[in-house]
Amino acid sequence: MPCCLREIMYLLTAATSFEMDAFRSHSSGGNSMPLLVTGMGPMETTLRLARRLEQEQGRVRGVINFGVAGAYRYPGQEEAADLLDICLAEREVLGDFGICLQEEIAQFTAHPETPSVFSMDSSLLAAGRRILADLHMPARCGTFVTVNCASGTLNRGAMLGRTHSGLCENMEGAAVARVCREFSLPCLEIRCISNLVEDRDPGGWQLDRACAIAGRAASLVVRHLERRHD
Repeated sequence: MPCCLREIMYLLTAATSFEMDAFRSHSSGGNSMPLLVTGMGPMETTLRLARRLEQEQGRVRGVINFGVAGAYRYPGQEEAADLLDICLAEREVLGDFGICLQEEIAQFTAHPETPSVFSMDSSLLAAGRRILADLHMPARCGTFVTVNCASGTLNRGAMLGRTHSGLCENMEGAAVARVCREFSLPCLEIRCISNLVEDRDPGGWQLDRACAIAGRAASLVVRHLERRHD
């Protein structure tokens, strides 16, 4: 690496300026940290993150993706997340990548050249979970489901959650994980539950508070991770 290039520890990504502003408000060093608003959805996220990592020329050691998510509810669910719970991804799944049938999504599982499941970095996940626990901010861990179209009914959410044993859904996580795999970078995903995936009722959402909690959690995690490398 050329001596004139300073190594960046972690690139912080969020889908919207609203989520990123919550991080800035909880981070005294937020103005100097590398931040990226990826835009909503997997396509824009893939484009913007890949372009940014190319520009950084190998200086980034890892990516921390954070934001809000909707929690699934379905019969037989082993563990459910509640409103304002902090959740960490163990793996990301492209949940509706396949054939949309009346009661299910038939996954494109026979195409190994087009991956749809991404395991998250176990060391970074364990570190993030331990940091939050030490700060009395326990986190649930599980499978996150990335969708192209946010679920607006309980039936669709239950179908996706049951199919993938999913904890919650979002619209960017699998794209971040895919780009990180391409660049051989570890990735940690932190989300706070802003709503339950049910028949759409924005009146019951906790979007502002969830953004604040996710931003604070991401700020604390990255601060402690960087101290370990000082």
